[in-house]
Amino acid sequence: MTAEEWQTIWLTTWVSALSVLLILPPGVAIAWLLARKEWPGKSLVETFVALPLVLPPVATGLILLKLLGRRGPIGGWLHESFNVDIVFTWKAVLIALGVMSFPLLVRSMRTAIEEVPVRLEGIARTLGASPWRVFWTVTLPLARRGLAAGVVLAFARALGEFGATIMVAGFIQGETSTLSLAIYQHVQTGHDSEAMKLLVVAVIMAFIALWISETLSRRRRVP
Repeated sequence: MTAEEWQTIWLTTWVSALSVLLILPPGVAIAWLLARKEWPGKSLVETFVALPLVLPPVATGLILLKLLGRRGPIGGWLHESFNVDIVFTWKAVLIALGVMSFPLLVRSMRTAIEEVPVRLEGIARTLGASPWRVFWTVTLPLARRGLAAGVVLAFARALGEFGATIMVAGFIQGETSTLSLAIYQHVQTGHDSEAMKLLVVAVIMAFIALWISETLSRRRRVP
């Protein structure tokens, strides 16, 4: 392995982990709302959250590019107000990975929360616990394995993201060169041996992440 290849592996790992950490709070909140509450427009929110799963990843990347570019509503405001650019930086990779991983995180966490018996939450409320305390002392502990499985699954999805990332971040060595982009770049330039080495690393990392997620899901038990 060359220094550039190790750099690519490290960049992919820490950006993927950071993207999951950033989407975790809103992911848990939305999963709880979808699992426990009914409100007008809930189906629209469910559809919007799941949209990145069915849209072509490059289409999602194009949407992000239009929003985050210097001429976009968000990117333009950030550039003019704070002199911060998002597109074609590691921050664009972070956002792309988070957007593409978010639906899997929410879906897994929603399922875990739905499996927590409502009666246990009701008992806690009758004993005087606030909704916030019920969530932290009853719902979250009972759903912890499902929540952990969702986190690992989202991380695995982030590791393999390509389409949205190439659109909004491009391939810049040391800046936006994730495993998927590096493999594609090596194949395009005829460096098949380098591509195969990174492919093996990507398969191993994804396999371990999926194995952990599946193990946590199988072991999930609700009293």
